[in-house]
Amino acid sequence: MTLLKWQKDNKLAPGLNFFFNDWFDDSYFDKVAVGTSIPAVNIQDNERDYTVSIAAPGLKKEDFKLALNHNVQTISSEQSSEKEDKEEGKYTRKEYNYSSFSRSFTIPETVEVDQIDAKYENGELKIVLPKKEKAVKVVKEIAVS
Repeated sequence: MTLLKWQKDNKLAPGLNFFFNDWFDDSYFDKVAVGTSIPAVNIQDNERDYTVSIAAPGLKKEDFKLALNHNVQTISSEQSSEKEDKEEGKYTRKEYNYSSFSRSFTIPETVEVDQIDAKYENGELKIVLPKKEKAVKVVKEIAVS
């Protein structure tokens, strides 16, 4: 015996079932956690350093916490706000907002830990991890005599 998922065929508006199935399918809610946001991260490996760029618009530089513990760099942020509107005799509305994120990356041993630099500009946190001189590859041509 074979079991099939049954769907009522709507002949008046066949595209309507397709629309609602896409938007309200259970798999949609598995992919999106309501109220959470993890910023996108780009990591570049340059000749002299690694550059970590994090897209985090709307934050201030004071909102970030950067920590380095046993070659693991953790970047985190926490924000909370509270807003209350009152109109005498009619209603009271109180809204809370809380958001946070934390990302951790293993730092290679080739990084000069004492010279790590971080800047926040135009909604982007940029962290520069300079490589040790030993790790920088020197390209040199040697003449054969």
